[in-house]
Amino acid sequence: METVNKSRRYLRGILRWGLRLTLLVILLSVGGFFGFFAPQLYHHFSLFPKQAAAWKELAARRTPVALETGWNEYRGVMHSHSHISHDSQVQFPEIVVALKKAQCQFIFMTDHVVDGKADYSLGWKGIHDGILFVQGFEMQEGFMPWGLPQGTILSNNANPAEQAKEIRQLGGVLCLGHCEAGRPFDIPEIDGMEIYNIHTDLLDEMMEKHSRIEVVKEILINFHAYPDQALRSMFDWWVLAMLVQKWDEQSLHRKLTAIAANDCHQNVGLRGIYTAQDTLLLLDTGHNDPKKKVWEHKLNVVTRLMLRLCFGSLDPGKQLFRIDLDPYERSARFVNTHLLAKELTEPALLDAVRTGRAFVAFNMIADASGFAYVAQGNGQQVTMGERIALTPGLKLRAEAPLPCRFTLIRDGKKVFEQEGKALEYDVTAPGKYRIQADLAMPGEIAVSGERFSNNMAPWILTNPIEIVAQALP
Repeated sequence: METVNKSRRYLRGILRWGLRLTLLVILLSVGGFFGFFAPQLYHHFSLFPKQAAAWKELAARRTPVALETGWNEYRGVMHSHSHISHDSQVQFPEIVVALKKAQCQFIFMTDHVVDGKADYSLGWKGIHDGILFVQGFEMQEGFMPWGLPQGTILSNNANPAEQAKEIRQLGGVLCLGHCEAGRPFDIPEIDGMEIYNIHTDLLDEMMEKHSRIEVVKEILINFHAYPDQALRSMFDWWVLAMLVQKWDEQSLHRKLTAIAANDCHQNVGLRGIYTAQDTLLLLDTGHNDPKKKVWEHKLNVVTRLMLRLCFGSLDPGKQLFRIDLDPYERSARFVNTHLLAKELTEPALLDAVRTGRAFVAFNMIADASGFAYVAQGNGQQVTMGERIALTPGLKLRAEAPLPCRFTLIRDGKKVFEQEGKALEYDVTAPGKYRIQADLAMPGEIAVSGERFSNNMAPWILTNPIEIVAQALP
């Protein structure tokens, strides 16, 4: 009997320790999960819900702008790719659908060159289902030429200075892309530059292993419930500040129109394809080349059954699933260039780019449509990109569809700040005056001039109005 009792006590002890060890493993696993995903879980349960609510509130609070610039406003995408590029598969009809969802009216294409040539017989031109397509290519030295005669062919190996002259002679507009890199700003025929590029912004997240892991964790935890906020969380204020500073420095001695780059590709994602070799082939969403595969798995009885249960019949070449992290429509909404022109035509929009009648807006946060900025004096009025003489009583006026913090910046230095829906400023000195408008937003950082602001998001950046000391001819 005593032996039986000892055995029972021994078994109970084993069970107790087994339960304790199981509980310890569970606690360590739960703790490890929460520790590993702590930032993403904070985003999911705290920050992103607050931001989503703030975005929704801003949309409900928008009111019409009374101030008029005298121009029509068109919102669109600049720096964008299609199936012509080697790293995108998006067809032009798909682009139209995406842009309509993003409330855009135009798109300036910048496909990668084909066989070393920018061939302006490729791609769409003109208005298609209400969307204006402007042909263009992304070339050496960051060249992005738009507005060239259809059928023009440019070599990607030509002398940049000579090529810029050719583009100007053909009536084109030339802007520079990816200006975080060294660019030939000394070429006088350059009309504009990017002050923000989504690809540039996301690049630092892809460069370091730790950052890539954080992106994967964000995708796993938040891309389903909060895709817009998760993409916005990768915005880096310092990338914008770096490029804006470079633009301000260049603007001191020349005219250079600031634009935003959506860099739409729809190529950040994953596709699963069943092959004739009875394998699951994983490709990214930018190409169909099996040689550039992410991974390939030879199926067995178990994995084949699991795929059939999840995706139905397995036919060779069938795409079983697709995950897009950068759908064209989301990239097209993230940031936009707003152009002021008389009509929605290629010549009118090219003139707006050349002149600088443009502002950049992060519309994913809040719709900036209707924003106006003018200089008024001596019976005259001009807007962004234009010039006016300094006269007694000259005023700068701006109005936004939402209350915000206006920062007025002259020749790269802050001169005035005002909160509300409108700004008014008495001009007493010549210079190039631009505006940055920021919105209160949890978890964001804005930099205007030399000021850093927590819980403020950069919203609108205008091209400058130039105030000249002497009377204009």
